[in-house]
Amino acid sequence: MFTVDKIEGDLIKKVDTVITNDYVKVCARDKFCILPQKFVDKFLTRIKQMEVYEDDIWIVTFIKCGTTWTQEMLWMLNNNLDFETALSKTLAERFPFIEIGALMAPVDVDSFEMCSKTPRPRHIKTHLPMFLLPDKIWSVKPKIVYVARNPKDVAVSYFHHYRHMHGYRGTMETFLNAFASNQILYAPYNDHVVDFWKIRNEPNVLFLFYEDMKRNLKLEVLKAMKFLNKNYSEDEINKLCQHLSFESMKNNPSVNFEDLLSMLRELHKTNGLPHIDAFNFIRKGQIGSHKEELTENESKMLNAFVDDPQLKECGFEYKF
Repeated sequence: MFTVDKIEGDLIKKVDTVITNDYVKVCARDKFCILPQKFVDKFLTRIKQMEVYEDDIWIVTFIKCGTTWTQEMLWMLNNNLDFETALSKTLAERFPFIEIGALMAPVDVDSFEMCSKTPRPRHIKTHLPMFLLPDKIWSVKPKIVYVARNPKDVAVSYFHHYRHMHGYRGTMETFLNAFASNQILYAPYNDHVVDFWKIRNEPNVLFLFYEDMKRNLKLEVLKAMKFLNKNYSEDEINKLCQHLSFESMKNNPSVNFEDLLSMLRELHKTNGLPHIDAFNFIRKGQIGSHKEELTENESKMLNAFVDDPQLKECGFEYKF
């Protein structure tokens, strides 16, 4: 059973936006997740009761952990390196985001229905925590790929995403306070990561690190290839790695969500939000970019994620 609680304090209101607002705390036993009321009203029950198939591939991440990059890698590996389709059909069509319709308050999109009707084998993206995934995932056991990233880079990347995608116009300091206080969309971060780390040895689960992908993409591609029971030549893998390079991804219209960005810019304009600088969905793609943007005090504040006792208890460490 789930309960839906109001969030105490003013901080959550300071990160409300035109796109995403009306936050609530969705709770089950000792777990919770910050989501819009729209998710509870239109998506929660349907997602929990969703039909799941053995040949599904689910990518589950906290937001801004290399999701798009990993989606493209998985789709390519599972579709015989079909570059032609990958370049002509958007990633959103090939690998739909199940709850995105709940995140855009002014837009009525039934993304659950889109995912449900996607031809098999389905590739499904979500940022939901473990306890909000479909119940049948745990009995059917489709392949699940999880990607973790160090919380300081996540926080900075999330701030820029929130400004440009959601229309946030507050300060970075306020946003980081909300992130650190678990009063931001999809929080809490550490619980999200730890729950999947604990099942990383299940045969249907592949746990990856963003930092490993940046440092040795080919090795992580090979891990994913083995996990999906695929086999490609070294030349084919090298070509895929080139396709997945940062410059290639950044300049690839099928993965950089320009249509969505254009729609959001119009929503911002309609609601009187001032124009801000140009933004690419695939922004920097670096390890340690937080060092360029966080103050010393902000960096220390986010140390709470790294020093969280629950990480030590389960043997998990972030990579920097």
